[in-house]
Amino acid sequence: MTEEQERVRPSGVWATAVGVARVRALESGRDDALFRDPLAQAFAAAGGLWPSSPPPGDEAARRRRLAVSFSIVIRTKFLDDLLLRASASGVRQVVLLGAGMDSRAFRMDWPEGTRLFEVDTAAPLEFKASVLRQERAIPRCERITVAVDLREDWPAALAAAGHDPTVPTAWIAEGLLIYLPADAVELLLARISTQSAAGSRMALTLGSRGVIERFGADAAPGSAASMWMSEMPDDPLGWLAGHGWEADSHTLRERAAAYGRPISTPPQREERPGGLISAARR
Repeated sequence: MTEEQERVRPSGVWATAVGVARVRALESGRDDALFRDPLAQAFAAAGGLWPSSPPPGDEAARRRRLAVSFSIVIRTKFLDDLLLRASASGVRQVVLLGAGMDSRAFRMDWPEGTRLFEVDTAAPLEFKASVLRQERAIPRCERITVAVDLREDWPAALAAAGHDPTVPTAWIAEGLLIYLPADAVELLLARISTQSAAGSRMALTLGSRGVIERFGADAAPGSAASMWMSEMPDDPLGWLAGHGWEADSHTLRERAAAYGRPISTPPQREERPGGLISAARR
């Protein structure tokens, strides 16, 4: 049996990471791409999503898919930029929570001495490892995988893998919190905060208020939107300040315009504090 035949098939929440890889592969093929992810197509193909045509559906469903894909592209660029700034400030520890098919260890230029921890459950990490072997991918920093469920004692597993909480860390929780209930989101942030020295950086993507109602109400069973559980708090900056973080909030529309991808349609509702958060540990 070949490694491809033995490969664990995507399922449940982590299967959405393969869908994200497909979006990144499509973006990477553009002449004006906001980023290049040379491994994204391999991840999408291994998960059965490449090549593929859009699934059937009505016009409203098509628009929702396009909106989600657009948000993935913008948030990827936003988080890339935060990591570049963190590196420039001297941060040499990076933790990707719910890493999925993230390939930043392989596609970004990292300063010497950078250690990047990818935290996820065993199944996606094993799937990812098989694709990386197939592609003969070589990381550009010290890459350390940590197989643990984020509902368990992941700080202990991270410490055992070599994370040092006494020096600054750049934390990324991309497309993660929306899949967790509110109490789990609160616990995750509390745990991040206790592991963060002064000067640490953090970036979160949060589901905007009303997104579950707009996208999840009639979502197909098993789709990403059908598994969404939580939205951002009414005051995300105050929420983070309570945990010791000084944060900035950005809307998708704002960042898209800054990246040369302005949203042409006017907002259908009042835009509240945005779902793209960057923060620094006080």
